[in-house]
Amino acid sequence: MDAQQNLFNTDPEPWILDDLDDFRTASIVFAEAPFGPYEYIIPPEMASSVLKGVRVQVPLGRGSRKVNGYCVEIDNGQKKPRSFDRSRLKPIANVIDEKPIISGSLLDLAGWISEYYLCPLGTVIETIVPAGVRSKAGTRNVVYLTVPNQVVAKLTQLQLPKKQAQALRIIAASPKALSIDQAAELAGCSTAPLKALCEKNLVTVHRERVHQNDHNLTGKAIEDDLALNPAQADALAKITQVIHAQQTETIVLHGITGSGKTEVYIRAIQEVIRHRKQAIVLVPEISLTPQTKQRFRARFERVAVLHSHLTPSERHWHWQQIASGQIDVVVGARSAVFAPLPQLGMIVIDEEHDGSFKQDKAPRYHAREVARKRAELSQTPLILGSATPALETYQKAISGEFKLARLPKRALDRPLPDVAAIDLRGEFASKTSRGGIGRQLHAAMRQALEDQGQVLLLLNRRGFATSIQCPSCGHVVECPNCDIALTHHQDTNRSVCHYCDHTILSPTHCIQCDFEGIRFAGLGTQKLEAEINSRFPAYSCLRMDSDTMQKHGSHEEALDRFREGEIRILLGTQMIAKGLDFPNVTLVGVINADTALHLPDFRAAERTFCLVTQVAGRTGRGDKGGRVLVQTFNPENPTIDAALGHDFERFAALEIPQREQFGYPPFRQLARIVIRGESEKQVEAFARQIGDRLEEHIEKDQLDVTVLGPAAAPITKLRGKYRFHLFLNSLHGSLLRSVIKKMTDQIKTPDDMQWIVDIDPLDML
Repeated sequence: MDAQQNLFNTDPEPWILDDLDDFRTASIVFAEAPFGPYEYIIPPEMASSVLKGVRVQVPLGRGSRKVNGYCVEIDNGQKKPRSFDRSRLKPIANVIDEKPIISGSLLDLAGWISEYYLCPLGTVIETIVPAGVRSKAGTRNVVYLTVPNQVVAKLTQLQLPKKQAQALRIIAASPKALSIDQAAELAGCSTAPLKALCEKNLVTVHRERVHQNDHNLTGKAIEDDLALNPAQADALAKITQVIHAQQTETIVLHGITGSGKTEVYIRAIQEVIRHRKQAIVLVPEISLTPQTKQRFRARFERVAVLHSHLTPSERHWHWQQIASGQIDVVVGARSAVFAPLPQLGMIVIDEEHDGSFKQDKAPRYHAREVARKRAELSQTPLILGSATPALETYQKAISGEFKLARLPKRALDRPLPDVAAIDLRGEFASKTSRGGIGRQLHAAMRQALEDQGQVLLLLNRRGFATSIQCPSCGHVVECPNCDIALTHHQDTNRSVCHYCDHTILSPTHCIQCDFEGIRFAGLGTQKLEAEINSRFPAYSCLRMDSDTMQKHGSHEEALDRFREGEIRILLGTQMIAKGLDFPNVTLVGVINADTALHLPDFRAAERTFCLVTQVAGRTGRGDKGGRVLVQTFNPENPTIDAALGHDFERFAALEIPQREQFGYPPFRQLARIVIRGESEKQVEAFARQIGDRLEEHIEKDQLDVTVLGPAAAPITKLRGKYRFHLFLNSLHGSLLRSVIKKMTDQIKTPDDMQWIVDIDPLDML
């Protein structure tokens, strides 16, 4: 109660409550500091409207400023001691919601997220409930009219003006309440007679918020089930066994690219719906293409697709339809894991290895772990599907903690494409080869195009030139806010920081020595596009990256043009590597497979393997077959070599022992603490203070926790702030959270400093 005393202390004489039978309090949390929870008295007149999950307005602090919070618990007084001091508490001022804005099951999930990811509960709730739902976007207050039974009984006896009598008869005859506008239209009158009926108490008035526009989320299943091969049938049997048992279990569906994982998902969801339950399907945001949406809408009648381009009004409408049980299947990106389905029967995560399932701001949750907990709370199966499972997932599968189902062959027994490496060292040594496309890849592209095929090229670097350097003095043009070289964008003649968006006009001379021959080096997608247009002028080319795909619908439009054959060469960043199925793609080229291979991150090899393997899987899906050419300076690298062979097991066999040797996930759990501020020395000093305090608690309690650091982050300066980080490593995640909580309670953060905790971090930079 000490924290509450500081906030609510009004220094009255203590009043000891003698009878607690009618004394009820609510535990309220806030989305911003102070986060709570704090207790408030529930006034008797609000006894029926203050429920778990509703928002309330409460007085906060000495000034009793009105603040909105969430009711997360109600206490009827039985848990309080007989001498509980009621004078410390203030009453709730107002109830905002007519009914809970978050269900009890989602509130339980929010509590787990708060504990696991060390994030205030109010912040978690605001992440779960979309802003459009909280603001009731797209709704308006509508006044509805009904006629009480006692008035209906004497309807013929009433002496009323003609228009009032006509309106009253129409309202009384309606099987449902009519809005004022509906009643006026049916009665052929203005609203004046209706208002007169209200004043005479002949009609009952109630108000309700309704959506202004309805969005059709239902359709008709137009496609039949596809035939399953033996591996698909076996995988489906393992899933349906869990569904019938009505228990929670995680099943890893490890299927090579093109093996028919989606058909297994669909057939499993059909079984769930037969049990009168619903399903959630999570995919990376980038995979929410019309192709993905269509596959589910062609097989199910009631499907909601949640994505980042929904307006607040549309998101609110979807939320209400889902919560009311009108939807059978929710397909969406990371946040769709919170879809408020009342009868959840299964969760599917496709491409579960994808890094976009981890949120980069508080709460820094991973959708895979949240889905696992939600499946546990609802006693439903969780399906994790990927051609390249996260090593954390794969280790649990081969150790028996998760159930493993394999799809080792492509659907229809199509062969995997041939994959070959092109040694860029030899290409670079040749004076005839200058550019992003080497001689061998150039020849393969020409052959594929002449054979009426399509070409896919991957380069995971935006812009035209990735560095701007003076060859005279060596000066590199860097972002003043970040320790990052600016990237030259030729189409706008500007140089941009891809971290903070700092932008300048691209320099024509060196700002240090005034040399005019400044050098734009490195290869980005813009330069590659220019090279393709120069080398293959007869064939249409389209670039897909975050610069060209900014408009709403641009991603879908680009893929439609490629699917229809209007575009022959598609180049882009990692957004073209996932979830695309184009049978006419006969050649995939990886421009530089080493882009992320040597980053200071223990997951660099895993990310490289996944990216190369996934993009290689975009070809060979039709009758024409396909091939993949991977340009690399490290063809003998084990990661590259395993990717060339589509051999995930070999890659895992190489990588997992190294993870175990150095104590990385999946064998030990990590937490990352990042400290940032404007003074590098002060940030370093505070980081050391945090590290020392952590070490004190670890030594005192003799915990199996290791602290690494603090040290400057690989990108030391970001968005104008210097950054230091440290890592905690333990066999048990609960120990990490325990020691961080103790440190948090005892350390005071300077006003000009911020720090965050990231449990199970994916970003090491």
